[in-house]
Amino acid sequence: MKYTIKLVWITMMIVIMGHESMPVAYGEIRMDNIERLPEWEMKKSSLGGTLLLSDSPEMVESDGILYQDKVEGSVRLFFYHVNASKTAKKMEVVLENNGKEVAHVNVSKFSLGGPGYAWLAVGKETQMSYFTGGAAEYQIDIPPGGVIPLAAEISATAVLPNMLINGIYDFTVDRQINVKVMMLPLFEESVTFSKIAQVLPADQWHLRGTFEGANRKLYSVDPYNPVLYRAVGITLADNVIDPYLQGIDAIDGTKVVNYGNYGVVYEIKPPGKNTRRISYYLVPLGGYYAGAIGIHHPEVNWSPLATPREKIHFEDNKWKEFSFLGTYDSSESLSFTFSPPGASNLPVKLVILSQ
Repeated sequence: MKYTIKLVWITMMIVIMGHESMPVAYGEIRMDNIERLPEWEMKKSSLGGTLLLSDSPEMVESDGILYQDKVEGSVRLFFYHVNASKTAKKMEVVLENNGKEVAHVNVSKFSLGGPGYAWLAVGKETQMSYFTGGAAEYQIDIPPGGVIPLAAEISATAVLPNMLINGIYDFTVDRQINVKVMMLPLFEESVTFSKIAQVLPADQWHLRGTFEGANRKLYSVDPYNPVLYRAVGITLADNVIDPYLQGIDAIDGTKVVNYGNYGVVYEIKPPGKNTRRISYYLVPLGGYYAGAIGIHHPEVNWSPLATPREKIHFEDNKWKEFSFLGTYDSSESLSFTFSPPGASNLPVKLVILSQ
């Protein structure tokens, strides 16, 4: 086990219920010098999957194709766009089958947030819905030469100027198809438009592309020893301890980086095998933040948990805001599902504190 620096104690005052219930409102918490907490070493492995990220141009001023690429197998599409024009628009995602056989697409999990003016709230809504996973899966059969929308609800609501729309769609496809993410006039027919639309150039941040490794697993090899180290941290999405995905913009061939790992879903297995009750906290390190986290434990029935739960988002108030994720007797049975939420700043830290 490697540690980056010796422990700086955390002083906490919290008010909680038993771990069989959802965490309630907490009192004051001070996390001074949290950056100096010992970093718990986590092993990382890819669980596969192709990620299509469409977030550039983020502010869409013209009609056209925002991103497209050919995919097959296990795919996650994450799109995040704001209507920056002066008129109402609609978003659409179409699937094109240019092959000679029917392509079978199974959409297993999906979430759509917005359109809305409160961008942090839209990102949080998208994550809460995605982690809840309540929507029924469905199948799309695309005939040879066919073009079919991925989901009718994407284009069902007008995206007014300055509104954000954010979507996450997981699907598998048995043969190669072309995925097109578009913004278009409100009353334009989507399939017809997809055949003549021009690709819009990326903005200066170039946050779009195709990335391998849509699903990531983090796990600890060594048990947590609360006698030696009362508090430790696990840093997520910082590009130092937790690297960002690197991929290709399929439109122009540019090498790109997924700054923030948006669309990547983490399975986190914190260190267990302890004899003390252990509490967990999610601490935003980058400023404004609003999302959700999945909590998996035999005695938890209130997952996913909004982060934060008592308000829409954390303020830009570094080190002074956090989400309490619960206190557990048997942490070896605990895991978290995390994904960087759209509109939020990163990184975040998962803090582990023995009682």
